[in-house]
Amino acid sequence: MDLYCTRPGCLRPQNSFADLDNTQVLKTVPQKYCTTCGMSLILLGRYLPLKLLGKGGFGAAFLARDRYTPAMRQCVVKQFQPSGDLSADQIEVAKNLFEREAEVLEQLGNNHPQIPDLFAFFSLTVPSRTSNKQDEFFYLVQEFIDGQNMEEELAQKGQLSQDEVVEVLVEVLKILRFVHDNHSIHRDIKPSNIMRHRNSRIYLLDFGAVKKAAGATSKSSTGIYSTGYAPPEQTSGGQVYPATDLYALAVTCIHLLTGKEPGDLFDSYSNSWNWRSQVTLSDHLADVLDRMLLATPSQRFQSVAEVTAALAPRATPSVSPPPPVSPGTAATPPPPVPVSTSPTPPPPPVVSPPAPPSMTRPRFSTLELLGGAAFTGFEGGLIAIALTSLLQPIWLGAGVSLLVLSVLVWAQSRRVIEKVDLVIITGITLGLMYLLRGFWTLTFFPNILIVVTFAGLIAIAVAALFRLVYTLLSRFL
Repeated sequence: MDLYCTRPGCLRPQNSFADLDNTQVLKTVPQKYCTTCGMSLILLGRYLPLKLLGKGGFGAAFLARDRYTPAMRQCVVKQFQPSGDLSADQIEVAKNLFEREAEVLEQLGNNHPQIPDLFAFFSLTVPSRTSNKQDEFFYLVQEFIDGQNMEEELAQKGQLSQDEVVEVLVEVLKILRFVHDNHSIHRDIKPSNIMRHRNSRIYLLDFGAVKKAAGATSKSSTGIYSTGYAPPEQTSGGQVYPATDLYALAVTCIHLLTGKEPGDLFDSYSNSWNWRSQVTLSDHLADVLDRMLLATPSQRFQSVAEVTAALAPRATPSVSPPPPVSPGTAATPPPPVPVSTSPTPPPPPVVSPPAPPSMTRPRFSTLELLGGAAFTGFEGGLIAIALTSLLQPIWLGAGVSLLVLSVLVWAQSRRVIEKVDLVIITGITLGLMYLLRGFWTLTFFPNILIVVTFAGLIAIAVAALFRLVYTLLSRFL
């Protein structure tokens, strides 16, 4: 079994122990030490660090196992590791934030299914490897969420569809309602802090920047934020509000919708967001996001409840028909209405319900575009060789080839065929070409492959050039 050394700067942190493959030894061995720096590896005598998950500005996170649970439960061990260029005051602030994260996870995480649970918070004192002094390290152990964060999901897909973003928006709003109801403000909403579990449940992570909304001794805010996602009141060190989290959540949504970084969507010259032209979605959702993105906190939605109400579709009120008059009963005339000498106020304006959001197909990511181009060039070349050899005169074969190719391009644009379908179609065409190779003008089959591969490369180059020109024009127009 391999254990990972958590001492910052250890030159060879990976340690292998063959005896730990024995379950009995694994659960009873008192301690194991790093073979390079001598650091204790079994934290608190219980947690077994397996690998480094990542590093941030103030710490590192490790995947670990709890050897005192029946199934050796996976967990995340976070270690306080401030960077060396911080002052003593900054280190103290960072340490307080780390301790606050543990407090918040204990208060919130253990009471909400979409916030990680806190398992332990402790310090470890070990001999320093550079002097005779003692080093003290602080650790936080929390629930491991097995899945992908939105930043990783965005890297795979290029951009998320409207339905996918609405799902994330609604789920994070539910979590924020709980956080705000407990007089806390997250202050660091961004794609990397929103995770989708393998079971599709959405989680909100990283509560190190949380600030109490009530009872604070100062109106100023600690300068901890993520550039691009934080609103003006947070970047200037001013007081933060529930609307601060709503702003960051809206930036996260437009990042997921467009696939572009916040800095590419904000026009610093006009001090406004310029994102709606980058994506097709319903005006209803766009209007809600635009209000969440307003620079002045008082002009945004003031609570999660207001955003939730704005997102809900407005139903058209139904009008009940008047009851039928029975044949044997005479209708009683209504009493006369007294005439008022005061001017009659105009009737209230009739507000028509908003049009239902248009369902749009998700846009093609760059990878999908280039893959489709490769398929079109390769498959088009195969079809052209086959039909111009079988159909005479040659213009007839070329015309039919163009028609078939147009159908294939149309089917891709409508997502009738995509991904695995393209590989299957290409494989079937290649098989038929090989079986009927005696009919083609290029009788040597490898020559056919060279020609169609070259056609595919040309199609990729054209598609890449088109995407580049489109991207440049969309930024300046």
